Amino acid sequence: MIIIEKSTIKKHRVFRIILIVLSVIVILCIGSFFIAATHTQMFVGLLQIIADNGKPLNSYEPLNEPQNGLKENGQYLISEIEYAKDYPNSFLDIIYPDENRDTNRPTLFYFHGGGFFAGSKNMGDPLAANDATALIDDLCAAGYNIVNVDYALVPDEHFPVPLIQVNQAFSFIMEHCEEYHLNMDKVILMGSSAGAIMSCQIGTVITTPEYAELLGISSALTPEQVCAIVADDAPLDYESFTLSCKFLVGNYVKGSIFLNKDELNRYNCIPHMTSDYPPSIMLGSEYRYDMNEMHDRLDALGVKNELVDPYTEKGEEKPHCFVANERNDVTAKDAFDRLLAFLEANT
Repeated sequence: MIIIEKSTIKKHRVFRIILIVLSVIVILCIGSFFIAATHTQMFVGLLQIIADNGKPLNSYEPLNEPQNGLKENGQYLISEIEYAKDYPNSFLDIIYPDENRDTNRPTLFYFHGGGFFAGSKNMGDPLAANDATALIDDLCAAGYNIVNVDYALVPDEHFPVPLIQVNQAFSFIMEHCEEYHLNMDKVILMGSSAGAIMSCQIGTVITTPEYAELLGISSALTPEQVCAIVADDAPLDYESFTLSCKFLVGNYVKGSIFLNKDELNRYNCIPHMTSDYPPSIMLGSEYRYDMNEMHDRLDALGVKNELVDPYTEKGEEKPHCFVANERNDVTAKDAFDRLLAFLEANT
């Protein structure tokens, strides 16, 4: 007869209890992650509370007092122009290099970043470590009329609503181009971060009818009107994203990080790009992988393009949307100068 000591039995019980507690913790962690991953707005909503600065994220009224006149830097601003009524934040600003608004200049449409949950045409991208609004001023000073477009954010609207709004902005400016002295035969599309995603996608809508049909958008612009695309650090290849980026983009697309094949096909526009795609310049830092992928695709299609990748070129790791730091950083200034040279060559 085998006699098991009480101390041994007690140790086994303690071990079983520890295993049970650890198992419960693991199950709770996995369950919590699954709930968060399939209800991403809970996580993104917390970020919005931090980022909203007391102002509503989405509004059918202008969030700032409309202006029509010279800024302190000598540029001429007409702000809070309502370009449509279907969705919130359907307002845009027009900025001219000076008060001579009837001067014939290329028109640059700019789309701000912010992960589709924050940011605006007035404050830029809270996720970028630089001043995007200063970048717009410097682009304008280089001789471009800027149309700075706002669009709706989550949770009120999701993909592809911001692209529909961008197309509405195109239609509005086409109808009022003489009133605002804007050349719509020399158009540049530029965005940073989330806005860069939009510039790449709407460029594909304009030049690939099949992609336009996939998103249900009838393009207001023709390929001949678009001289250039500027993609400033656009995350496009969803399967290569970090988990945090999947939370933001997945939330924008469907409210979950788990996108199916059809959703991935609609979101990632790179495979849909054709030889009709406009000349493009890509600036890559945090999302240099995606910008390299787009560069390779356009090269294969024979589309004129340039890639600015400080890591490959100089071994320098730069922050997200680094070019907006062009007033303070040598590498960013070089990228900005290359951007201006590319636009000049194509407009």
